[in-house]
Amino acid sequence: MTEMTVIGASGATLPEAFTGRHLINGEWQDSEGGATFERLSPAHGVVVSRSAKGGEVEVLAAIAAARKTFDEGSWRMSSGKDRAAILNRVADLIDRERERIAVIEVLESGKPIAQARAEIEGAADLWRYAAALARTVHGESHNSLGPDMLGVVLKEPIGVASIITPWNFPFLIVSQKLPFALAAGCTAVVKPSEMTPSTTVILGELLIEAGLPAGVVNIILGYGDPVGAIMSSDPRVDMVSFTGSTGVGKRIVEAAAGTLKKVSLELGGKNPQVIFPDADLDAAADAIAFGVYFNAGECCNSGSRIIVHKDVADELLAKVTALSAKVPFGDPLDERTQVGAIISDAHRQKIDGYVREAEKAGAKVLIGGSDLAVPGMGGQFYGPTVIAGVTPDMAIAREEVFGPVLSVLTFTDADEAITLANNAAYGLSAGVWSTDIHTCLNFARKVQAGTVWTNTWMDGFAEMPFGGVKESGQGRELGRYGLEEYLEVKTVQLRVAPGRANWVRDS
Repeated sequence: MTEMTVIGASGATLPEAFTGRHLINGEWQDSEGGATFERLSPAHGVVVSRSAKGGEVEVLAAIAAARKTFDEGSWRMSSGKDRAAILNRVADLIDRERERIAVIEVLESGKPIAQARAEIEGAADLWRYAAALARTVHGESHNSLGPDMLGVVLKEPIGVASIITPWNFPFLIVSQKLPFALAAGCTAVVKPSEMTPSTTVILGELLIEAGLPAGVVNIILGYGDPVGAIMSSDPRVDMVSFTGSTGVGKRIVEAAAGTLKKVSLELGGKNPQVIFPDADLDAAADAIAFGVYFNAGECCNSGSRIIVHKDVADELLAKVTALSAKVPFGDPLDERTQVGAIISDAHRQKIDGYVREAEKAGAKVLIGGSDLAVPGMGGQFYGPTVIAGVTPDMAIAREEVFGPVLSVLTFTDADEAITLANNAAYGLSAGVWSTDIHTCLNFARKVQAGTVWTNTWMDGFAEMPFGGVKESGQGRELGRYGLEEYLEVKTVQLRVAPGRANWVRDS
């Protein structure tokens, strides 16, 4: 077995457990009856946060506050300039609190501290970008409807938005949604994952400090049942924005169907990278390692499936396997660590189940394929895993593993590569590696994915829209499209001069 790179316990002193409460109409509140829940650090195995456990009472109060605030109109009718000023202040406060936010995110999620800091920095950039968009909301005018008519198309905030975020990028993903909703003039009810609630609570503190009016953003901590279910079905909510698993996304669509509210979903992925024989194999191997091990593979954009030409498969796999052994797994509070802990023991078992099933089906584990012992740590870790000999019918080739596990398939020509790439229910992202621009463009046009990377992987920019096709979701985040998700179109037709003929005629 290839020796792996493991970073043992750093001995860092852990802070006291964070206490989280609900934010309802500008006030921090405990749950009725004092109900709470705890979060154990997946890396350290100790309690790192205690949070109020929301139920029907709390979520209904939060929705009522958001509805009342929106209908009163002070926020939705405020100028883009004023909304932008608050969003920019939030960004500045995020920068000020970056280390505090990063540490609690590491403790609750298990991700490395260097990665967490970079994500918080990226989140602040999203708030600034959304602030810029707040001043650009505009509609259209039509002056070609005749001498007595003027048509105006208005863009208005959709209303109350329920925002439900996942555990893998808790602060970054709420920042992909909430500032765009606020820039549009919406009010919101936000529910973070019960496994990573605390950084969203810190964001609530910063929103208050930045001067956001009470009731514009309300935060409810707790579980999908009942909090998320009520947020998805309540008729006072106009829209649901959710990031998470495809299974939960489907249930949200069902819950929202009763009121036909808008639903925006960013769901799972089984994202392929296709490597042609003329590719820069060293660059591709490094990007493949990054794509599958970043955030321990617990990433909807994980490059968990490579489709490599048979002529270069052995050479590429040798490079990827060698790089896999060099990636430092271990204590997420150590600056050297690049891959931390798995979010929960149940999820670690799910990952391992996919690996065992693939082995039984005839696939070969080239490296990893088992739990990883990290000296001095009490959490759950899974080793970097590369599985070759995968065939399209195997579950590991089609289903989202959501762990540090790479599936390897091979192809002989471009048509076969595209067929294999599209052979999944998902369509979030895809990548192609070739020095021939025609090869890259042909792939980009034929692959079923919301984002296509060529000769790179998982670059991201606030300006570029993000979202999937097929069972990877509906709607888009980021870019101007991220703002448009929270806007409704209204047509206004103005008769500006006499001229309408009477419909009722004199007898």
